[in-house]
Amino acid sequence: MDIVIPRDDEKKLLAKLKQRGDTEALRMKKYLALPDLSRTPGSPIHELVERIKKVPIQKDFDIINIPEIVPASVSFDLFNFAPDHPNRSKSDTYYVDEKNILRTHDTVFWYYYLNLPEIKARVVNYESMGTLCYGKVYRKDEIDRHHMNIFHQMGGWYIQPDTKGILQLDDLKNVLSEIVKTAFGPNTVYRFNEDVFPYTDPSLEVEIQVSGKWVEVLGGGMPRKEVLANMGVTGYNGWAYGFGLERLAIISMDLPDIRLLWSDDERVKNQLALGRPFVEVSKFPPIIRDISFIVDNKFVPNDYFDLVRDLAGNLVETVELIDRYENEAKFGKDKLSYAYRITYRSVDRTLTHDEIDEIHKTLEEKTASVFGGIVR
Repeated sequence: MDIVIPRDDEKKLLAKLKQRGDTEALRMKKYLALPDLSRTPGSPIHELVERIKKVPIQKDFDIINIPEIVPASVSFDLFNFAPDHPNRSKSDTYYVDEKNILRTHDTVFWYYYLNLPEIKARVVNYESMGTLCYGKVYRKDEIDRHHMNIFHQMGGWYIQPDTKGILQLDDLKNVLSEIVKTAFGPNTVYRFNEDVFPYTDPSLEVEIQVSGKWVEVLGGGMPRKEVLANMGVTGYNGWAYGFGLERLAIISMDLPDIRLLWSDDERVKNQLALGRPFVEVSKFPPIIRDISFIVDNKFVPNDYFDLVRDLAGNLVETVELIDRYENEAKFGKDKLSYAYRITYRSVDRTLTHDEIDEIHKTLEEKTASVFGGIVR
């Protein structure tokens, strides 16, 4: 069954957001307007979703489509995040207002699913239920070839009444094993490690072997009884998992740059097929510029990365911290010096020094006006 959650609250918040012209609002409006690649036919992200939906044990699961703007209390409080958890910080999460955020994890589908009237009726009747959810999530993040602040997650769970038995971690391992084989092939070498999540216990991660190295690709665990109780459900147990779809796609295609997944270049798009190693259409030359500045020690790097994204968009490949130090005698009290190396490189054309010089000059000006930085 396909379930789309009513978005009346989200529409009201979007209407208010549309009226705002501040920098953070402009960013969020731009990010929300980007396509959901998990629902874009032809994208390898969409193909991954379709494959995983067909894993036998979950091929008949409900599919739920939830809002992209969610209450912070739902995202953090109900899911047992500690009061000082970094995800609660405005330096890690996009706040639409003081109470609502761009969703940071798709596990919030638990709340929306369990609050549906028809699902509440099934709980009263002690029925077992399985659900899948996927879509965009948003987290402030660094800039490099394998990270973006907008990416796609997929999660699933199966819950049943205690009277039907208690599911074990091995039940989850069987599901995750099938997902690994579906995404990477039947001969994939993988292993399970212990992990910790606020809303599952016990918890685990799955690593696969890639070029002789272990790479984490999936996480999951058994939903905590207290988290289910937060959502009005007692007497149930189950398993749950979640993962970032980009990481699986990048590994499957040996993709050198996450930005390629969003490319409109037909030479790139025609190559984006799961299991087929990507061949560079052309390695366009980089243009490298350094920027160093002195700022107050309350400076937040993630906010700076957002500024770089605002100005350079997809023309920036990496932002690397090359130096950070304090010298009260030289810079003054509570001041720090930062130096970043910015690599500008397009995935589909050769950049000119003139256009990058213009972007970089604007970045210097904005570093001063937005962050009070003294550019050196």
